[in-house]
Amino acid sequence: MHTSRRTLLAATAGAAAAVAGAAPALAGTAKHEDKNREDKRLRGLISRMTLEEKVGQLFVMRVYGHSATAPDQADIDANLAEIGVRTAAELIAKYRVGGIIYFGWAHNTREPHQIADLSNGIQKASLEQPRGLPVLISTDQEHGIVARVGTPATLFPGAMALGAGGSRTDARTAGRVGGAELRAMGILQDYAPVADVNVNPANPVIGVRSFGADPQAVAGLVAAQVKGYQGAGVAATSKHFPGHGDTETDSHYGFPVIEHTEAQWAELDAPPFKAAIAAGIDSIMTAHIMVPALDPAGDPATLSHPILTGILRERLGYDGVVVTDSLGMEGVRTKYGDDRVPVLALKAGVDQLLNPPKLDIAWNAVLQAVRGGELTEARLDESILRVLRLKAKLGLLKDPYVTGRGVDRTVGIPSHLKAADRVAERTTTLLVNSGGLLPLSRRTHTKVLVVGADPASPSGTTGPPTTVLANALTELGFTPTVLSTGTAPSAATIAKAVAAAGDVDAVLVGTYNVTAASAQRTLVNQLLATGRPVVALAIRNPYDVAQLPDVRAYLASYSWTDVELRAAVRVLAGRVGPRGRLPVPVQRADDPAVVLYPVGHGLTY
Repeated sequence: MHTSRRTLLAATAGAAAAVAGAAPALAGTAKHEDKNREDKRLRGLISRMTLEEKVGQLFVMRVYGHSATAPDQADIDANLAEIGVRTAAELIAKYRVGGIIYFGWAHNTREPHQIADLSNGIQKASLEQPRGLPVLISTDQEHGIVARVGTPATLFPGAMALGAGGSRTDARTAGRVGGAELRAMGILQDYAPVADVNVNPANPVIGVRSFGADPQAVAGLVAAQVKGYQGAGVAATSKHFPGHGDTETDSHYGFPVIEHTEAQWAELDAPPFKAAIAAGIDSIMTAHIMVPALDPAGDPATLSHPILTGILRERLGYDGVVVTDSLGMEGVRTKYGDDRVPVLALKAGVDQLLNPPKLDIAWNAVLQAVRGGELTEARLDESILRVLRLKAKLGLLKDPYVTGRGVDRTVGIPSHLKAADRVAERTTTLLVNSGGLLPLSRRTHTKVLVVGADPASPSGTTGPPTTVLANALTELGFTPTVLSTGTAPSAATIAKAVAAAGDVDAVLVGTYNVTAASAQRTLVNQLLATGRPVVALAIRNPYDVAQLPDVRAYLASYSWTDVELRAAVRVLAGRVGPRGRLPVPVQRADDPAVVLYPVGHGLTY
């Protein structure tokens, strides 16, 4: 990161004093005694496990299929190819995994009742084993652009949108409602909230998944969301420790290096994790990034004893569950083979090994490391105790099952959907409004051409964005025409859009991660040249506005999920006033040392 940008962002973020460190000490002897009694009971469970069962408890694995016992043939084939088993039930019987992660692409999350049935099927399969224990089922439900459970579940604005809203109450509501719905479907560990401070506009993997660039603001929202999720009975997971906010490399495909000094890490990256720990966070996810100032060995943080044990456990006083980011990601596989990674992660201080590319290799490597003396069985017991404490806290050891009635009473109910709409309205940010073009009146600007990018729906919402925007305009009395122009419109597509603009009163264009060389710039500039009023909506990164300085009215929604797009249209039409404020600074496209719009910028009507 360039010094100029770092100085600039630190200045914009304001003073970043340390948030309260470790979680408060347990109050009173009674609590100590309860904890000791509970630990004794859990250690009893551990003492009865075989070594193979202990190894299994440490793994959280993907599995294809909508059912634990009767998935579709294509999913059986995928399971055989990748894991050597046919079903989730066979996975549990063979490896005794302690956790399973749900993905949309693995066909785990078709609809709420199916998800609940899958969860129950997994629990039944595990409890039928000798010394069977319930499974901790997890997913990435961050909301915004990363969510594995789609409609009809309630989808809230993502982190950067909540950062724009600036309301800890709204962040907590999103966690509480989202958590209640996950719990009703049997998902009890959520890999959210993101605690990374996005101080790098070029960050390809975090971006709008972060609450913003101000460490203190991010810390407050992270703590609020942790309390929301955990108050609903779901384990929250702050990620990606020690902080993935200042990378220009995506750790899915490469090995990012963070060049922050230890002092900069303490000022910029640490506060949200400290706040999460102070809020009682149940789990923390590691990052596959190198931070030479924290560990000069050149290892990813996931495999770093100085970072996970020295800093997270000892200095920050965290004794909850530590889960790796996916072990299939390139960032953790660059330096070591798939057999070494899980062993080194455990030696570094990890408790849960998430989604290894080849489970047989990873599972056997841990088993052999114990048999060969590289890892002790006592080290495994330490992590299993943390995992079992979490399962006990979540009520899994008492009753791991969910009901269809619980799904009907909780998931996607009108009060939840309404709460998401209200929260979204408070996040839409009006960046530019020269000449008072907005709000658009349906009387003077009845016919609206809707063009722009239509990226794939990020989280099982209806999409595509241009259609969602047009439908929302129709509901408010406008007459829209839709022309999807994509993220890289061709000359012919641009010409078609320009021709269509001749027949309307205004143009609404959705922009998506516009760069200096992007054909989206050509599209917008040619639409401006028609003389028609052009309103632009940044449907992902708010930095788009810097690439299109001639647009008279620019809004930011921070995501293209339905809830955020519909809210942006209500703001555009003046049904609600714009209330969002930029949670990140927007710099000039040609001179990043100059801030066009600082943190806190946002216009109103």
